[in-house]
Amino acid sequence: MSGEKIIPYGRQWIDENDIAAVTDVLRGDWLTQGPAVERFERALADDCGARHAVAVANGTVALHLACLAADAGPGDEGITSPITFLASANCLVYCGARPVFADIDATTWNIDPAEIEKKITPRTKVVIPVHFAGLPCDMTAIRAIADRHGLMVIEDACHAIGAEYHGRRIGGTGTADMVCFSFHPVKHITTGEGGAVLTNSDELAAKLQMLRHHGVTKDPALMERNDGPWYYEACATGFNARITDFQCALGLSQLGKLDRFLARRREIAERYRAELTDIPGLSFQAVPDDRSHAYHLFVAHFDPTRHNRRKIFEKLQTGGIAPQVHYIPIHQQPAMRRAAGEQGPFANAERYYEGCLSLPMFPALTGDEQAKVICSLRSAIAKGND
Repeated sequence: MSGEKIIPYGRQWIDENDIAAVTDVLRGDWLTQGPAVERFERALADDCGARHAVAVANGTVALHLACLAADAGPGDEGITSPITFLASANCLVYCGARPVFADIDATTWNIDPAEIEKKITPRTKVVIPVHFAGLPCDMTAIRAIADRHGLMVIEDACHAIGAEYHGRRIGGTGTADMVCFSFHPVKHITTGEGGAVLTNSDELAAKLQMLRHHGVTKDPALMERNDGPWYYEACATGFNARITDFQCALGLSQLGKLDRFLARRREIAERYRAELTDIPGLSFQAVPDDRSHAYHLFVAHFDPTRHNRRKIFEKLQTGGIAPQVHYIPIHQQPAMRRAAGEQGPFANAERYYEGCLSLPMFPALTGDEQAKVICSLRSAIAKGND
């Protein structure tokens, strides 16, 4: 394997236009809190069909500030999926609230609305559905449940920029109070690290903007007094959650390529499905007709009674391919058990984890590289079951 290029499960695609956009900002007057941030926010909101976008340091921060803006705090609970990254639950822990998990649907691998309803208590404040791998959740059902119980909905769309639900892009569907994105390098577009919260609420947008900047405001309507044009007040215990102008310049350049990136991801997914569908005991994420998949991840699921996922994983690694497992169920993590208490079992989530394997999925993946992945996977399956 020495000197051979490893095919990762995901990676960024940066071109000369992206580099030029960043260097233009570096040659200018503003490195942070400048006009590139506002331009990126406006373009992102317009692309998704939302009224506001508030750009922040990363996707985890986006979720955290959204929970704070929803007034989640000690004594409150928030419901989310056990099949997601830790940030989807940690954002509640940061606020002093308790994560509560609801099992996933066995075919879409997204949180099951019926399971959400079972978990609602008088302490429930928010629901955080996760659009796992880039597939939107059943947001009509989730919004209806939230409205019946007076709950706020924060969509964790860190996998799902560009995905559509009922013909509208995630972020602008009107099914959530706030929608959170991530711009990590393995995501659809990148700012290096970065994230954003989208909302149609003027009030929530103002709270988010204040929270990302130390809780500080210069709005006379919010201040107790005004000593002059220099004066500001800290109206909340906020954070330095800001993103830089050069990151936003990169994000704006990347956003212009989003549709092309999405199209390529869908081509890759179609080829995987077409060329692997004949393997017994192998299944893929179900995609309902009322939504389009953004394919941040492409997950193959192996029936553990027929396949040895660990051996397949290791044989792919040996062959120069770096798959990944998304995710170890959060409720099984020691830190989460301490923070949220013992929860489960969740039969669908745990069954999913036993056989899931993420295959390489990124726009720069070449046809030859994908052919190698498919050939290597078939070989690994054959040898893995020896």
